Parts: sequence; C-alpha cells; structure tokens
Amino acid sequence: MAYLFPPMDDEPPADFIAFVAARLELLHREAMRLCGGDRSATSLAMDVLTDVAGHWRRLRWESRMRHRDVRGEYLVRRLAKRTEQWREEQIYPVEVAFLPPPAAYARPAPATVAQQLAPLLPTTVRDEAGVVAEAEIAWVHAYRRHVWHRYVRLFGGGALLVGGLIQVMSQASGSG
Repeated sequence: MAYLFPPMDDEPPADFIAFVAARLELLHREAMRLCGGDRSATSLAMDVLTDVAGHWRRLRWESRMRHRDVRGEYLVRRLAKRTEQWREEQIYPVEVAFLPPPAAYARPAPATVAQQLAPLLPTTVRDEAGVVAEAEIAWVHAYRRHVWHRYVRLFGGGALLVGGLIQVMSQASGSG
C-alpha cells in the first residue's frame, strides 16, 4: 500500500537511541529538579521522551534543514510543558528544592554474594542496556499513540464519508 506519509516504524532508529543516550541522565536530573524530588519525575521524563519519539521523523528532518539541534530544543520545550501540566495537577503547591547529587545518597548493601560480585564481572556491567530500554519504552508508547491516532482518523473519516453520502442522497431524493 502506498502512503503519502509512511507510518511510524515499530522499532526505534539508531539515531534516536543515540539521542536518548546522550541526554537521558541530564533529562532525569532536570526532571527531578523541576519536580522537587518527587517520585513522578521518572514518569515525567518518560513522557517527554515519548513526545520526542512521536515527532522524531519531523524533528530529524527539521534539524537537517535548519542545520541546528531542533530535537534538543523540542526536548527542553516538552519538559517545560509537561512539568507545567504536572504542577497544575498537584493538589498542594510543589516546593522545588535543590537535591544533593545522586552519588551522595547511601545505597543499601547488596543482599546476596552474587549481587556483591556482579560489578566485578565484565559481562554483567551493561550501562547501555538501561538507555536502550528507556529508548525502546518511549518509542513503543509513541508507536501505540500513533496507531491509536490512525484508528481515530480512519473512523472519523469513515463517519464523515457516510454522513456526506447520506446528505447527498437525501438531497438527491428530495429534489426529484
């Protein structure tokens, strides 16, 4: 089937994963700062990545045309907008406080010997796995939103077509 605009791929492209890898830590830190250390900062960051994934092809094209990083600018705008929406949904006013760096938090001791030895084994250290997982999850959420919008457009177009046919047929039968 030929498409005027091809549908979104169901797998994230490599440049999206690289984009997420370059900005994920900063995005989480900024979301945590804007939310005042609230637990919903992680979901806020995921929503922002989903927004970027949903517009990825347009942002990539626009970045090429303008010769600047439009994707990064869009990420910052969406983070500000999502934070504003999050604050409006809160029952009580949100106090934003500066948090100490994550390294200052005390981590609990590993429960098992295997967990204690895991950082020493080179095959278990996979920093990029978290980035790929975040990128994949954001892309899947954006893909599901894309499919839902496609169904809504098809149903809406079909309803308009049937309504238009009924209107034309009723006018044609009434004038005769």
